[in-house]
Amino acid sequence: MQRRRDPVERAEDRSDDGTIDLYDISTWEPRSAVDLIAYTLYNTVSYGLRALVLLTAIVITISLLVTPIAVVLEDPFVSVFFGLSVVPAGLLAAYIWYADITTSEPLGLLVATFLLAVLFATFAALINSLSQVVLGLGSGVLFFYLIVGPVEETVKLLAVHVFAYRSDSFTAVIDGAVYGAVAGLGFAAIENAIYISRVIGEANPEVNVFVTASGIATVRALAGPGHVIYSAIAGYYLGLAKFNREYAGSIVLKGLLVAAFVHGTYNVTVGIVPDMLTEFLPISFGLAFVGYVIGYDLMIGYYLYRKIDRYRRAYRAARVDVDSDARPELTEFDPPRQ
Repeated sequence: MQRRRDPVERAEDRSDDGTIDLYDISTWEPRSAVDLIAYTLYNTVSYGLRALVLLTAIVITISLLVTPIAVVLEDPFVSVFFGLSVVPAGLLAAYIWYADITTSEPLGLLVATFLLAVLFATFAALINSLSQVVLGLGSGVLFFYLIVGPVEETVKLLAVHVFAYRSDSFTAVIDGAVYGAVAGLGFAAIENAIYISRVIGEANPEVNVFVTASGIATVRALAGPGHVIYSAIAGYYLGLAKFNREYAGSIVLKGLLVAAFVHGTYNVTVGIVPDMLTEFLPISFGLAFVGYVIGYDLMIGYYLYRKIDRYRRAYRAARVDVDSDARPELTEFDPPRQ
């Protein structure tokens, strides 16, 4: 989007000589001492606030990782379960990356987005915990719809917005889905590590660590893909907003509302539907739980797939049209094209 210009500046551009210095009239750049002070102070505060946010996130992250690190130091084999718990989410994120029909995203931006999601996930953990204590929402429907869904999807989208979104490599709407998926993977990674280590730490010492770790790792492996799907949806709309600046705020909000709603719905229903299934079907709770989680992810994932597929088909059609328009006309000396 081009910079909006004052009428004086536009008129000066149309004039023949264009010799009037419009500094401090309708244009501005740091020239005087006061200008430089203001310019330097603004950038210091702006970048300082970002650094402060990152530093705070790092401190909180380190504090939350104390238990997982202690568990791994006591039994290094537990780290294998940390890794296995994010494999399904990682495969899903890889598929979304592969589905990007435009250009491959730089590895550095993908890694940065992943790490930022790990850091910002700690803000969600803090807000979720404080809201339960301060607001007294407990773990009910309002808590999941008003706190967990909106907060977690916002911090994941923030991990995309603060760096990748501002990059020149973010060149297509679908890039938002790719970075959103990677942010979801980062969020799932630290969340799984915290959950698994907590369960192991609270487990009966007489119970084999392998049994405890494998059980909770399986549960967390099922939860991970949801984070990728939800944040990829929000990320897609973030990408759409980047190329539709007039309605950018509304588009981003729509993406967050959709992602937060499906996220909250999962949290609310995953504790209810499996029990209902066992009452009407001759299956165990474990099978009902696994079946419901996979079914829910497939349903919401199909919504995301349709969006990506529509973009891919539109992109191919646009490329065909461009290529067709670019072809020169045949002359009588050219052989016919097949």
